[in-house]
Amino acid sequence: MKKFAALLTALALVLSLAACGPKTPPPANSGSNVSPGNASTSQGDTQPTDDNYTSLDDFILWNEDGTLTTTGRDATGETAVVSSGKYEASKIGRTIIENGGNAVDAAVAVAFALGLVEPNATGLGGGGFMTMRSAETGDIKFINFRECAPAAATPDMWQVDAEGKVIGGQNMSGGKAVGVPGTVAGMLYALENYGTMSRDDVLAPIIELAEKGITVTPTFSADMNNTYDKLMLYSESGKIFLKDVDGMLLPYDVGDTFVNKDYAKTLRLIAKDGADVFYKGEIAKAMVSAVQKYGGVMTMEDLANYQVEVMEPVHGTYRGYDIYSSPSPSSGGTIVLEILNILENFDIPSMEHDSAEKQHLMASAFAMAYADRGQYMGDTKYVDVPVNGLINKDYAAKLAAKIDSGTAMTNVMPDDPWMFEHEDTTHFSVADKDGNIVSVTFTVNGYFGSAVAADGYGFILNNEMGDFNVGAGHPNSIAGGKTPLSSMSPTIIMKDGKPFAAIGSPGGVTIIAAVAQICSNLIDQGMTMQEAVDAPRIKGYRDCTLDYEGRFSDETIADMESKGWTMNASDEFNRSFGSVNAVRYAEDGTLDGAGDPRRDGKALGF
Repeated sequence: MKKFAALLTALALVLSLAACGPKTPPPANSGSNVSPGNASTSQGDTQPTDDNYTSLDDFILWNEDGTLTTTGRDATGETAVVSSGKYEASKIGRTIIENGGNAVDAAVAVAFALGLVEPNATGLGGGGFMTMRSAETGDIKFINFRECAPAAATPDMWQVDAEGKVIGGQNMSGGKAVGVPGTVAGMLYALENYGTMSRDDVLAPIIELAEKGITVTPTFSADMNNTYDKLMLYSESGKIFLKDVDGMLLPYDVGDTFVNKDYAKTLRLIAKDGADVFYKGEIAKAMVSAVQKYGGVMTMEDLANYQVEVMEPVHGTYRGYDIYSSPSPSSGGTIVLEILNILENFDIPSMEHDSAEKQHLMASAFAMAYADRGQYMGDTKYVDVPVNGLINKDYAAKLAAKIDSGTAMTNVMPDDPWMFEHEDTTHFSVADKDGNIVSVTFTVNGYFGSAVAADGYGFILNNEMGDFNVGAGHPNSIAGGKTPLSSMSPTIIMKDGKPFAAIGSPGGVTIIAAVAQICSNLIDQGMTMQEAVDAPRIKGYRDCTLDYEGRFSDETIADMESKGWTMNASDEFNRSFGSVNAVRYAEDGTLDGAGDPRRDGKALGF
């Protein structure tokens, strides 16, 4: 048995290496190259596949060498634009609006569709945030459907070693990593309160796609390969996301058709019985069984007690534009505004985007704002957070005065916002000509989350407990019912009371940097939406070290290094810098959508 297990591991390693090698996948619009025996369902059986079928239609997502295309991601529309991390999800969202639905109907459809086509990053077992604007009322609301800790969770629920690290990665995989999921509750709340269509109408096209299958992209295949060991360790997940080849479970290849009939079954149950079947019924029982099987503490009571929260977004301004973004329990909106407030003290519009002058200021603002994030941010229901101080213009001016135009910031410490206090993931955006806007960031946290799956229901559960700090005494320490700190920043920008843009990104703490850079690109540099998304980015803020995408000039990098920054080059387009899917209202009245080429993003309009 040990020899057989070792042989399996070796074979998996060979296959993983092969997936990174010179293998040439088919063009995205050429149809699947799988033979009938290679298309497997989530139950592990096989079915004949049309060799010409592709869920990507005529959208070409990757080149002959397997690299992602960097063009053709944008779209314009007179009526509406939907931009998400996957072509299929954007297509379904556009179809919903074409069939008479509003932006919320489309957003809910996109969210459930992404659970099928991007399960490596998000899904029913996760949670997130929605920032939305109603054209009818002009109100901008924030819907919190983030995961929370089970009631029995405590700071000492994980075993730690002498260095304070969690033994066995229990905070990132297995039952103790799972928080109470909020996606289903959040999306159905939005549909019932702000949408116009029935659950049946919104979910029907996703059910059809789940049974027909989706085309496996280089991104999806790579994530399956990179998490292969984890998917094998938790057999319920392996049955969903690995294919049966002669009795062996292996990752899907690029171009394969991935069918998930269990996901279709789950959506049928939700269409029929709503949130109750997920939080109190048979799906809830399956989730609790899976979590407790792998050592977790989530109970039926935790699920039944889950509540969506409607809140006021955090609000600030940047050069005359109104910025609405995520409040606590996310740190995202607050820290984005802190960064923009710091930058507002400098004449950024006169600078070239890729100049060292601008990038030095951006990196310095990152350093100070992220230091404050680590010191102060947490769930405001459990700890006091100086939100108003952090977004105060005078506080930003104090921080801006610390920036030396010729020297990188060293030993950056959090400042004192209290003296100014008076009071992963995936992202998609939907906007229409009337000014209805929905900006949603949601996730299962790590790739394929905790790898714990509800057996027979076709989706993975999150590992959001890993977003808590280990141990007690921190604003972000674990408490029963508490929401872990997040960087998700679904953002809406307004100008003179009129809609301007909807933006957001996945990427953990990188989200904040990505969103701030897109805001500056749009407002300071006057870029189109796709130009703003495509422009090279920086990230990092600790120890004067920055990562940068390899499209900055040699002169800029040399100038940054002369100021004391350690500059680490990355690919020209690298997914670790975020994946912004966004919509802008252009001056001529059209909608200008962008999909991020760093992943599989695609905007569609009509």
